[in-house]
Amino acid sequence: MSRTRHYRDLIAWQKAMDLARVVYRDTEQFPKSETFGLRMSMCRSAVHVASYIAAAHGRLNDPEMKKGLGSARATLNELETQTELAGSLQLFPANAAEDILERCSEVGRLINGLLGVLDP
Repeated sequence: MSRTRHYRDLIAWQKAMDLARVVYRDTEQFPKSETFGLRMSMCRSAVHVASYIAAAHGRLNDPEMKKGLGSARATLNELETQTELAGSLQLFPANAAEDILERCSEVGRLINGLLGVLDP
C-alpha cells in the first residue's frame, strides 16, 4: 500500500466513497422518524469506511495500517447489518438494499486485498 502516493489513488477508497454517496442517496427517502436513527447510523458508517481507509494509508508502519484497515472492515460489517435491517423493515426498496450490500462486498474484497499486501 505504501507504493500508492495518495489515498485517493486507492481503488478501495474510491469504491468506499461511491458506497457512501449511494447510502446517502438511498436513505434520503427514509421516514422522518429515522432521520436521527438508522439513516444517520448508515450514513455515518459509510463515511467512516472511506475515512478509515484514508487514515490507514497515512499510518507510519504496517501494523498501524492493518489496524486502520481492520477498523474499515469492522465498520463495513456494521453498515451491512444496518442495511439488512433497513431492508427487512422495508425502509427502502429491496433492490436498493441489494445494491448497497453488493457494494459493501466489493469494498470488503478490496480491503482484504490491501490487508493481504501488508501480511503476505
